[in-house]
Formats: sequence, structure tokens, C-alpha cells
Amino acid sequence: MGKYLGNLIVICLVAAGCSTVPLTGRKQLNIVSNEELLASSFNQYDEYIRTAPISKDLQKTALVVKVGKRIAGAVEQYMKNNGLEDQIKDYQWEFHLVADAVPNAFCMPGGKIVVYEGILPFTQDETGLAVVLGHEVAHAVAKHSNERMSQQVIVALGGELVNEAVSKKSALVKELAPVVYGLGSQFAVMLPYSRSHESEADHMGLIFMAMAGYDPAMAESFWLRMSQSGAKTPEFLSTHPSDRTRVEKIRSWLPEAKKYYMPVF
Repeated sequence: MGKYLGNLIVICLVAAGCSTVPLTGRKQLNIVSNEELLASSFNQYDEYIRTAPISKDLQKTALVVKVGKRIAGAVEQYMKNNGLEDQIKDYQWEFHLVADAVPNAFCMPGGKIVVYEGILPFTQDETGLAVVLGHEVAHAVAKHSNERMSQQVIVALGGELVNEAVSKKSALVKELAPVVYGLGSQFAVMLPYSRSHESEADHMGLIFMAMAGYDPAMAESFWLRMSQSGAKTPEFLSTHPSDRTRVEKIRSWLPEAKKYYMPVF
């Protein structure tokens, strides 16, 4: 009976912890607050940046920062206009370029974003870079890390009674952070998100780049360049939908994204 009651209470916690992703309207499990998640995220990010091989190319670094801030600013304005600013009020947007030949980029919870130099030959220009940064900003806004952490916490809690579950949750968040973030000393990169999270970031990222004044129609050519590189699947694409599925979805989302597009001259 005790185990049954515990499971029932956890189910109730899950039901109460559902939230909605902006733009897509998808319901997600989210029982981990920003307050619980961001402190550990920011600490791990700071540790990573202290030892990361920061790019010495000032021009490319400046472009990453410029595009990142432009997209983040557009997203913040959208969230404010729609009464959603509380969802990102504790975010601290930061954009870094790292000297690494791997074609990759990642986002820590709260808006800490890293781009690798190895992806720049595929972005080619400012708009191509906006595709990547829109995608990464989308991971942060959609709180995919909160969702992934929530799933891990529920698994770890199992059949705990409600008072035990509540008392253990914050401690579990700290304990599980290295697993969820994946910023270990050996790899120092985010573990890949699920395929559904990556697809949602593609969708939202397309709209975010459009909000910032970048032509979303250019996203298709970027993803095609990535898929046709001839090398083994880059880490950045490892959990994405298949190339054909991604391009088809991007084409289907373009009419929606173009509604937000106003070129900046």
C-alpha cells in the first residue's frame, strides 16, 4: 500500500509539474525550477570556460556575440510582449567561440551558449550563424534541460512518499547535474538532447532567427551543407531527425516563421 501510495503521489507531482513550451504549445514535464537548476548550471559553465580554448579570432568572436545578442534580445521582447518574461527572468545570456575543429555548438540552461570554430565553415555567413544560435537559444527558452532533469529526478525518486520526495528533490538536482549537463573533464560538451527536443529547437530556432531579422529560408541550405559534409555525422547532428525529415519539416515551418520576419537593414 505504501509503495502504491508513493507512486500515486509521484504521478500527482508529475501532473502538477506540467508546463507549456512557448510557440510550439507542447506540454512538458517540468518539476525542476530555474532556481534549482541555474545555480549549478552557471557554476559548471564558468568552470568550463576557465579551461576552454577560447578562440583568438576577434572578428569571428564578435560576430558570434553580435548574432547571439540580437536573437536573445528579439526573444526577450517577444516573451515580454506575450506576458512570458518570468520564464526567462533569471537567464544570463552569454556567447563564446571556442577554438575547436569539431562542427558543434551547445547551450547550458539559462542562456550560456558555446559555438565551436569547426561549425563556421558550414554557417558561412551571419545568417547561417543565426540558424545555429537560434537553435541553441531555443533549447534554453524551451527549458529542455529542465525537462531532462525532471525526468531523471522522477526516475530517481521512484516510489518515494511525498514528504521524502520533496525533501530530496533539490539535492537530487545537484547530484544529477553532471549527468544531465555532461560537462565532464573528459568531454566538456553537453550530452545530446533527445530527437524530439532537437526537432523542437529546429522549429523554434527558425522563428527566433526570423524575429531577429534573419531570413529563415536560409536555414535549409545550412542544414544541407551540414548533412552533405562527407564526414561522419557531426556531434551537432547526432540526435537530429534524418536529413530528409529535417529539411521537410523546415520547409513546412517556413510559412509560420516568415510571419515573424522583418529584414533589418
